[in-house]
Amino acid sequence: MKARTLKKDKVNIITMGCSKNLVDSEVLLTQLKGNGINASHESNSDDNNIVIINTCGFIDNAKQESIDTILQYVDAKERGLVEKVYVTGCLSQRYKDDLEKEIPQVDAFFGTRDLPAILKKFKADYKHELVGERLLTHNAHYAYMKISEGCDRPCSFCAIPLMRGGHVSRPIEELVKEAQHKAAQGTKELLLIAQDSTYYGLDLYKKRNLAELLRQLSDVDGIDWIRLHYAYPTGFPMDVIEVMKERSNICNYLDIPLQHGSTDVLKAMRRGTTREKQEELIYRIREMIPEIAIRTTLIAGHPGEGEKEFQEMVDFVERMKFERLGVFTYSHEENTHAFGMEDKLSQEEKQERANHLMEVQEQISYDLNQEKVGKTFKTLIDKKEGGYFVGRTEFDSVEVDNEVLIDASKQYCRVGDFVQAKVTEATEFDLYATVV
Repeated sequence: MKARTLKKDKVNIITMGCSKNLVDSEVLLTQLKGNGINASHESNSDDNNIVIINTCGFIDNAKQESIDTILQYVDAKERGLVEKVYVTGCLSQRYKDDLEKEIPQVDAFFGTRDLPAILKKFKADYKHELVGERLLTHNAHYAYMKISEGCDRPCSFCAIPLMRGGHVSRPIEELVKEAQHKAAQGTKELLLIAQDSTYYGLDLYKKRNLAELLRQLSDVDGIDWIRLHYAYPTGFPMDVIEVMKERSNICNYLDIPLQHGSTDVLKAMRRGTTREKQEELIYRIREMIPEIAIRTTLIAGHPGEGEKEFQEMVDFVERMKFERLGVFTYSHEENTHAFGMEDKLSQEEKQERANHLMEVQEQISYDLNQEKVGKTFKTLIDKKEGGYFVGRTEFDSVEVDNEVLIDASKQYCRVGDFVQAKVTEATEFDLYATVV
């Protein structure tokens, strides 16, 4: 009689939510493969017998999307298409007990810092020698780098500390090693991310040490661009702008979530600042680097935002003329400070306010983009799509900002390469260009 051969496990990792989750999935993928386990990220293959879903629990829409994805794979399990479904990430961290009751078909739930426990399910060990090494799930020419985990801020609307815990910085030497490893693999752009990047170093070095981290990453050979995300405005370390100014490979780009333009709402949000202080900070940064692109995010419909406060935010946007802007509608999250406040506005009213802000921003963005026509910019080519090579300038981050479109029927560009692109035409959010 023939011995029955055991089919080897094939693992598919599905990522929901933000770039921070993507990094966690990439670390998990690296550890599984480092242990000799056949694993892939968002594979379309139908022979994966184990699925790991890395969930998002940030706001209602994201939670619903994560739950729908879990139910989709639980259904696949019941139909015999997969053998095991594991769930990890923010939603699982925050609602583990509820999820275990509601969706018992899931084989195991893990929190945001349970990587060793996930590996144990595969009889695998956490390999410390792989720290700093990470398999990317996208083109290698750019890579997200998570410089810290968790957050110590008390913002009223935010559930991140409930899911990610307190702030923990990664040591500079570990991050430099990771940057060197990425550069050797062909990465040209590092996108620094954290829940709060300006808090970096306070726990390890007893001071805000983001400027020193930027200096040391800037010294890594092969890294052409370093881009800073999620810089909290209160207590902003201005030495970061000094380093940005002196180092040519640190992009003149700053993602600084301001969240509102009314002092009263900022107080209700527990942001530790005022509209005047925020404006003063932006003016100081622009005075030091006039060409900088500032990206911010705002929340429409937070408790305490009446017509007057909303109008203050509209005026704020019109006055500050942010190069990039994203707007979220307020989500009433249990166990947050704001959950005890009255959530008066309907979702429709919040969405109307968000849409109004984006209409104001569209005109600002259009006017700023018109000023770029005729100018030439160093542009990194990300992909080819819809008859165009699609790239970004140093003033634009991946997936959230403006894109540079180069007609692929007329000119050839290689994905992952830099080109000099001359802007010939501009819309609200796109620049059309030719390679010179």
